[in-house]
Amino acid sequence: MSGRIVCVGNGVLDQVYEVEVLPHASVKTTALNFRESGGGPAATAALAIARLGGRASWWGRVGDDSAGGALRIALTRHGVDLSGLAIIAGARTVRAAVIVDRSGERCIFVDRKGLPSDAAYLPADDLKGSAILLADSRWPEGSELALKRAGAASIPRVLDADGGNAEMLARLAGLADHVVFSDEGLTDLVGDGEIEARLQRAAQRVQGIVAVTCGAAGSLWWIDGKIARVGAFSVNVRDTTGCGDVFHGAYALGLAEAMPPLTAARFASAAAAAKAARGMGWDGMPDRKLIDSMMREEQNK
Repeated sequence: MSGRIVCVGNGVLDQVYEVEVLPHASVKTTALNFRESGGGPAATAALAIARLGGRASWWGRVGDDSAGGALRIALTRHGVDLSGLAIIAGARTVRAAVIVDRSGERCIFVDRKGLPSDAAYLPADDLKGSAILLADSRWPEGSELALKRAGAASIPRVLDADGGNAEMLARLAGLADHVVFSDEGLTDLVGDGEIEARLQRAAQRVQGIVAVTCGAAGSLWWIDGKIARVGAFSVNVRDTTGCGDVFHGAYALGLAEAMPPLTAARFASAAAAAKAARGMGWDGMPDRKLIDSMMREEQNK
């Protein structure tokens, strides 16, 4: 088993409504199905790492409410270390309303204002013995401090650059060795344009390995001054919610297991695809046996 991977950032209680098609106007419609599940970039990445056989810690914040309790129970059940989790009295755990259509596409509405964002809620841990630090851009205060600590300890740092203002993203990216953008995050940093051109513009501003995830089109990686494409695995998509978070967690685990970056990216692609095919929130998280089988099948094609 690889060393500990510390995941810093948000956890969310998702309230998921499955519908025939995503609404485009003011309508009232009956959901096909409803469920509550854990979500959030760092918490989901930590759970994915644990399910894939790694050691994961989540450093984040929850309120002392029922939503925070549900997240803690689910993560503990899946083996995620929560010793660095802050439980804040009177605070409201982050919640999201997620609308998912028959094709697996979704819209997400997030309430993040019920939790204080102060980095003081980060544990006083020097990251000793950690293999990787994975931070998300949705708790920038905590992520910035954790990235600085990891840098001082010479621990490899991965940033999940999902979105935010350009100044904040640039600051966090400057503290990481591997910066993996969502399409939204890449646009927030460098503006609009063809995705290859945007990735190149980002690479001019960010040191190290820079990448962007592109959903069913795979991912693009700027390594040693050129772009490499890693294809997505072909699956029947049930729900894309959380797939990017799974990708980041699996990529961090691949690095912790000494995979080269593009091999870790293929491993992460398989994990994200398996999650999209299974849906079911955290309960649909794939295990290592499935991902290793997908990787072997892909190599034998």
